[in-house]
Amino acid sequence: MMRRRPAESRRHVRRRFSHLIWVLLGLFLIAGLFLFVVQHNHHEDRLIDQHVSERDVNRAQPVLQHLNFTEVSSATSFSRQLAEQMTLAKAYVIISKEHNNLHLAWQLSSKIRSCQLLLSKAAMRKEPISLEEAEPIIRSLSSLILKAQEAHYDIATTMMTMKSHIQALEERANAATVQSTLFGQLTSEALPKSLHCLKVKLTTDWIRSPPLQELADEKRNSPRLVDNNLYHFCIFSDNVVAASVVVNSTTSNADHPKQLVFHIVTNGISYGAMQAWFLSNDFKGSTIEVKNIEEFTWLNASYSPIVKQLRDPDSRAYYLGGNEYLGVEPKLRNPKYLSLLNHIRFYIPEIYPQLEKVVFLDDDVVVQKDLTPLFSLDMHGNVNGAVETCLEAFHRYYKYLNFSNPIISSKFDPQACGWAFGMNIFDLIAWRTANVTARYHHWQEQNADRSLWKLGTLPPGLLAFYGLTEPLDRRWHVLGLGYDANIDNRLMESAAVIHFNGNMKPWLKLAIGRYKPLWERYINQSHPDYKYCITS
Repeated sequence: MMRRRPAESRRHVRRRFSHLIWVLLGLFLIAGLFLFVVQHNHHEDRLIDQHVSERDVNRAQPVLQHLNFTEVSSATSFSRQLAEQMTLAKAYVIISKEHNNLHLAWQLSSKIRSCQLLLSKAAMRKEPISLEEAEPIIRSLSSLILKAQEAHYDIATTMMTMKSHIQALEERANAATVQSTLFGQLTSEALPKSLHCLKVKLTTDWIRSPPLQELADEKRNSPRLVDNNLYHFCIFSDNVVAASVVVNSTTSNADHPKQLVFHIVTNGISYGAMQAWFLSNDFKGSTIEVKNIEEFTWLNASYSPIVKQLRDPDSRAYYLGGNEYLGVEPKLRNPKYLSLLNHIRFYIPEIYPQLEKVVFLDDDVVVQKDLTPLFSLDMHGNVNGAVETCLEAFHRYYKYLNFSNPIISSKFDPQACGWAFGMNIFDLIAWRTANVTARYHHWQEQNADRSLWKLGTLPPGLLAFYGLTEPLDRRWHVLGLGYDANIDNRLMESAAVIHFNGNMKPWLKLAIGRYKPLWERYINQSHPDYKYCITS
């Protein structure tokens, strides 16, 4: 007998080893498929296992008892045997269809339905499956599975088929996630019909009422607007009711509301409605100024990089979702990132050149306590007073910025703590001294190609105010009411400001129910235009 040459022997070993690897990969894939399908049926199996107890195949009467882990794992549990057979049968249905063996696929599908029906009946009647019920299905399914195995579905075929189907399912799941995100954002940005009605009614009131316009002109020159002995707040919004809730909640909880001054900036479309609303409502004697962003002629593309970028067709296509940007992260497809109202927070010293300190409030917050103590806080020379958000690791700088870019990694600490926009105290004297707006411009220019960060105002804020932010007590600003349904009641009750950041805004139907009354209590529901639009 001839001996194999060493080279042949090595090739033989390699072939056997390669074959073994393929077999192991195939087994691994089948196991992965099994877990996938089991998860698909997890809810049904869990319901059944609550009521179906293990029954020994040799016992005549069923034993009614709750299943423990050992019993569920037992091979003699009829519910388990049926579930395992269904899982395997579903896999062979797919493979049979791939090989155009439609008759076998139909037979397997028919038995799977019978199995599902039996398990559902057992769950509904809260009784275990008897041997007489299970045996015919187990026998017929076993026979069909054996037939499928003997047909031509070897392990390599099974592996390749299942791999392609898993990839297809992943693609479908990703597409569904993207679509869900887009729908959620569209819903959160859309103005409800009643609020749109209110804006139209108020705008009509403004146009038809010259005395209202004259009153607005008189208040425009009030010395209180530049009096630094008063407490100044700024709000940038095109949502009339949301801005009203911010003002009303702030004045309602202030110790001395007549000492408060609110500076509201809105766009040209909402300007008339804002003026009509705030001139026809009383906010405990506080002073309210409404400005139109279109009056800021200095805020142009030659001065502001963000204005230039927002007008750039490529940027608009990127954020609004042109065909060439189908791979863009879904949350980027949001019109608010193209709204200048979202960015003018970086121009507060230019908008109010005579003011020394202001509190910035987002239009989706509710104020619950007096905020005037913020103005006497020791900022230690810093510009921005904000609540830090790095109790969880994902709110550190590395989460928001691209630290693979040396422009970022050479200047910033990736573990630096993030903070929240939405309730901030700004020392405008320190702002002007540190020239924060110029720092903001620098980083916006560096990010013209969106390589340093992708979206929003927080990343450039983290850069512009780096080393200039004073941490505030967490109770000043509690976030998450627009996405987290499990915020502790004690934390909310102790908060000076609660923030509905997220898609579930309080003026939408998809708002979280337990938080919505906290916002609704500050709406002036007696206003005739509001009553008309809500009832109609």
